[in-house]
Amino acid sequence: MRKIAILISCSLLLSCDQLLPLLESAGSSLKTPATKYEVSSGIKEALTVGIKNTVFKTSANNGFLSNSLIKIPFPQEAAKVESTVRNLGLGSKVDEFVATLNHGAEEASKKATPIFVNAITAMSINDVYNIWRGDNNAATEYLKGATQSQLTTAFSPVIKSALKKVDVTKYWDPLINTYNKIPLVQKMNPNLEEYVLDKTLEGLFKMLALEEAKIREDPAARVSDLLKKVFGYQGVSSFQ
Repeated sequence: MRKIAILISCSLLLSCDQLLPLLESAGSSLKTPATKYEVSSGIKEALTVGIKNTVFKTSANNGFLSNSLIKIPFPQEAAKVESTVRNLGLGSKVDEFVATLNHGAEEASKKATPIFVNAITAMSINDVYNIWRGDNNAATEYLKGATQSQLTTAFSPVIKSALKKVDVTKYWDPLINTYNKIPLVQKMNPNLEEYVLDKTLEGLFKMLALEEAKIREDPAARVSDLLKKVFGYQGVSSFQ
């Protein structure tokens, strides 16, 4: 209001050509509350943009393997296997195996977009509003909580197919067989499909949270006018 009052006072002293840029500047700061439709559409668009960016990055060659935030390590429950076979001179085989786990996750990520998009379309109005007013990872947490079981079911055959495609058993079997032949050790055979599935979803959600935070915090990441309005307005919404 103070800014507008100053402009009104100045208008008595300035020409129209001089006053117009100032009025435009003042008007740009007076943002209209986002409507219910705009918030709903904006949140869903933001999630779709975030998901597409996430899938693009994670499904790329070495998208998991070269990203320290989501790289899938040797299974923790089989840590003794890793240290033992490395000491036996099979370090390169361990590295090859870890690479195949990550390549399996990268392959599976290619199938993620439609699964997530279907989950987005099922969001209720209340879900959308809570996400809009929530923390920087509210949308990611919603998807994680509301769709984890469905995503697990949908991803299971994808992971199985992906691991088969990268021939993970070719690299795993020599390692686990070598370890299990050592006298007195406890035999191990962790479920690789379940492990990679969990780590793939964990990595996808972690990357999605980063994309969501970017859209909320960085104006440059809001790639449409709708996103700029929905995430740029900080006042009270007309969301009814």
